Amino acid sequence: MYTPLQVNAPKREIFGWAMYDIANQAYTTIIISFVYSAFFVSTIVPADSVWRDSYWSLAIIGSTLLAMVLSPIVGQKIDQGMSKKRLLFVSTLICAVFTCGLFWVGPGDVWWGVAIILITNTAWMLGEAIMSAFLPELATKRNLGLVSGLGWGLGYLGGFVSMVMVSVLIIRADPISESALFISQHQWAMIAISVYFMVMAIPTFVLVKGQPRKPRARTTVTQPWWQSLNFRQQRLAQPLLFKFFAAFVFYMAGVQTVVKFIGIYSTGELGLSQADLVAVFLATQFSALFGAILFGVLERSWGAKPVLLVVIAVWIVAIAGMYSIHYLGTLLPFSTRDIFLVVALLAGTGIGSIQASSRSVVALLAAPERDGSAFGLWGTVNRVSMLFAASFGVVADLLSRQSALLLVIGFFILGGLLLVRVPLVLAPKVER
Repeated sequence: MYTPLQVNAPKREIFGWAMYDIANQAYTTIIISFVYSAFFVSTIVPADSVWRDSYWSLAIIGSTLLAMVLSPIVGQKIDQGMSKKRLLFVSTLICAVFTCGLFWVGPGDVWWGVAIILITNTAWMLGEAIMSAFLPELATKRNLGLVSGLGWGLGYLGGFVSMVMVSVLIIRADPISESALFISQHQWAMIAISVYFMVMAIPTFVLVKGQPRKPRARTTVTQPWWQSLNFRQQRLAQPLLFKFFAAFVFYMAGVQTVVKFIGIYSTGELGLSQADLVAVFLATQFSALFGAILFGVLERSWGAKPVLLVVIAVWIVAIAGMYSIHYLGTLLPFSTRDIFLVVALLAGTGIGSIQASSRSVVALLAAPERDGSAFGLWGTVNRVSMLFAASFGVVADLLSRQSALLLVIGFFILGGLLLVRVPLVLAPKVER
């Protein structure tokens, strides 16, 4: 297995690395999860269109397929000595610049919107994998979960700040009585998110080292890029890592479904207003921050596997509550909005921790000198989970959004069962 550093990196470098989570969280929060996804379906897509959620699914599927192919190629390049910092800067720049292009997307410009989301989401996903590949160079084996959880947890502060900036300071018009102004404010919000992303990422590029702290073995043979896509060969080289990936792809599909469709579900199915959505989001950001850091601390003594199993159980309870929300509304003296807030808070405690713990497991299981390839493959498997998640939109259109939640519960159950079969050490050893 890959052995991380015996001594933590300087705190300023860990801070710089964590700042990228704070920076890139704005894109996925505003564009993918909450604000622009709902705006796209309700305003950009024509009102008489039969297919609504499916357009958004198409953008997610297209970007996911591109990231699936590019992630292992980028990971291989990292193993062969290409600068992670340079690759991260390029992916960040592409995501930010093309996000600005959403400023010119108006009602009816469905395909322009799909194309821009395809490019920006691909760049964002590549950046996430590249940034994660720094982790083995920053933390000891014992502290992997804590450092990973700290980064993911602080990222939710970025989501909180960006949501306040967009939904409180920029998008203030009424969508019915001030429709033109409402559209214009959404367009200007895209410029604001792009600027925020680049500015908040500056500490990462200033403070994080560009080269590995541990010396690498010299690569004797430079493999062509297409060898990175030989997944059979990769599985033979890292069998335990791929056994973990088999579980990860399913439980992560459940998480990705919630992340990609929560805005569409809460407004379209439950009838929540934009103000309600902002309130739910702000509350869940703090529960996500708390959960990521709490489970990161627990991972030091429990180990990653028990933490992941507990968090999966929390997710199953939360999605079951969401599925039963109308029935619960008849039993409890609370509104649908209040019940949904409780369910969202419960899910929020696990949304960061499940990803942070998974990231630390990849660092622990990566074969020697294959951290770039391991995280590239992690990015690819993550994108496969997004393909499964995108099926929610199609199932929702064919059946109903409420019925499609059963699919999400199934993802978590299957992922948990497969994770039980992965022979991970229950508690990481303490270095001496």
